[in-house]
Amino acid sequence: MQDAILVENVGKHFQRYHAQKPITFMEAALKGFRRVKSVDKFWALRGISFEVAAGEMIGVIGHNGAGKSTLLQLLGKVAHPNEGRIKMRGRVGALLDLGAGFHGDLTGRENVFVTAIVAGLSKREVSRRFDRIVEFAELEGFIDNPVRTYSTGMMMRLAFSVAVHTDPDILLVDEFLSVGDLSFQSKCLNRIADMKKQGCAIVLVSHDVGQVERLCDRALWLKKGTIMAYGEPTVVAGQYTMEMRSQTQQRTPQQPPQLTRLGTELRVNENRFGSQDIEITDVHLTPKNSLTTGDSLSIEIDYQVQQPINTAIFSVSITQEDGTSCLDVNTADMGIAVSNLEGKGTVRLLCDRLDLCTGKYFVNVGVFKQDWAYAYDYHWHVYPLTVESNVPSKGILQPPMRWELVSQSASVRSRTS
Repeated sequence: MQDAILVENVGKHFQRYHAQKPITFMEAALKGFRRVKSVDKFWALRGISFEVAAGEMIGVIGHNGAGKSTLLQLLGKVAHPNEGRIKMRGRVGALLDLGAGFHGDLTGRENVFVTAIVAGLSKREVSRRFDRIVEFAELEGFIDNPVRTYSTGMMMRLAFSVAVHTDPDILLVDEFLSVGDLSFQSKCLNRIADMKKQGCAIVLVSHDVGQVERLCDRALWLKKGTIMAYGEPTVVAGQYTMEMRSQTQQRTPQQPPQLTRLGTELRVNENRFGSQDIEITDVHLTPKNSLTTGDSLSIEIDYQVQQPINTAIFSVSITQEDGTSCLDVNTADMGIAVSNLEGKGTVRLLCDRLDLCTGKYFVNVGVFKQDWAYAYDYHWHVYPLTVESNVPSKGILQPPMRWELVSQSASVRSRTS
């Protein structure tokens, strides 16, 4: 199979300047043009080599500052490498920053035409696909409004829809599954799968290791601009996760077990991990930790900060007793900024309805460093959740559903769940 993307020994460096570099020409002149020149250079990427065949998807993982965004910029020709070479075969669709190419004063309709034409379609081709683009983005009622009136989610949906309807041979995406709600994310997944079948090569940058394992054919782990691992997604993701877990365990202070409000023991490096620069002091499940399928659930996390912290990521997951994941969300993926933390505080996740089957589950909560390098505090299988239902069902989900008679050859008594 022919490679759609070929990257050979690529390196990219940037100049590093003095922290007190003059901002204006006048300031530079008064200081005798000292500190104007760069101090040194640093390599954002070095010795990067990989290939992606048509119809393949590669996931790029790594902490913030690892070089992931720089790599996407090089592939999208926004920047050029200082060494090595990159070969791209076919039309490239790049989502380096969803919605960044839109003009705020133009309407959604006008932005669709401008963006799609820039991507390589003719005006006639855009006209033919326009209704499909708008329908996919679910913006029929807003398409003639100025984009500056759109929410971030609306802009992201429209940008994604334009990108996937321009028939790219190569698609470069930065965290595409943070687009929209769960139903829209599912639609994105289906569209991505269709594009792969049609031979589109896809490069996905993601912080979600599980996402890379599920979707990608290969994975690339970057650390400080170099390749740490490259190969099977499960293997690479496992190595990345182990390193993060190791860093967390190294930072976890040794202390005797503590009791939660409900009497469960929190044991260091068993069901509790983290440096505890931010400490989770209590977790409330409201209205209670036993509910009926379809009920709402509020997960409230109380925390205390030892020293002020600029930014952190809060996460919540729901797992079965064997560890199977049913829900895994965090503030970063949902575009929620949690900043300037100090003293005591509370964050809350509101689930309008929880459509889980009958069973016993655990709510896991955590707060992480902004680049996911390690956990400040993480509680695993500490907070039990019981779900009851009067409709027997196998699996995990039990959404609202009903049977309908569609053939006269059978008699079916209607029952709604």
